[in-house]
Amino acid sequence: MIPVQDKSAIMAYDRAITVFSPEGRLYQVEYAAKIIEKGTPAMAVSYKDGILLLVDFNFDSKLLQTKSIEKVFKIDDHVYFVSAGLAGDARKLSENAREFASENKYLFDEPIEISTLAKKVGAIKQLFTQYGGMRPFAVSFIVLGQDDDGYHIFETEPSGAVAEYFALAIGRGKQKATALFEKKFSKNMDFKQAKNLLKEAIQQVYNKTKIDYNLIKFYDFRNRELKELVLNDNKKK
Repeated sequence: MIPVQDKSAIMAYDRAITVFSPEGRLYQVEYAAKIIEKGTPAMAVSYKDGILLLVDFNFDSKLLQTKSIEKVFKIDDHVYFVSAGLAGDARKLSENAREFASENKYLFDEPIEISTLAKKVGAIKQLFTQYGGMRPFAVSFIVLGQDDDGYHIFETEPSGAVAEYFALAIGRGKQKATALFEKKFSKNMDFKQAKNLLKEAIQQVYNKTKIDYNLIKFYDFRNRELKELVLNDNKKK
């Protein structure tokens, strides 16, 4: 392996998406991941009756009308995407996903499996890391849904990697939330336990116990339906 000695050598490898550095890195993919780390967080936790979702709509600008920003995308009646990263990239890939779901229903007369859909979107992302003249999609998705195999939570990353989780966080503070999930998640949690775990996770992300829940939304995905929840603590404390 040839060591990288200086910044000029690194720059030789980050100008092209298709060139690996001597350390085996694709810098443009890593830069896309850095954009996602700046995005507002989203988290999903499976519990015994479904999936509980938290989506943070706290954006930096006070002039922004948050209802104009999409972070939750309905793909089909049984599957949703939640994004962190570039909004334009999220819209484009969500449109692709809807086409995949519609095509599957037309050809096979049944809803697309959640794993199949996640892998198809992951394949598009991977393609954009392989050819010159393209850039990686700077967005990660939580893919949540229900099919004949039960409830599912998948993540798709800029590299095209796809994996399934019991609990997942994307966006700002992902590492903090993931560390908490690793420590406290249980497969047999009920709704209240899942909600408390998500609340503790967002407190960890912002490093404070008092959170303004006015712009943090909770959703319950159960029986192939996503419902926004109105919680008593969705107000300033």
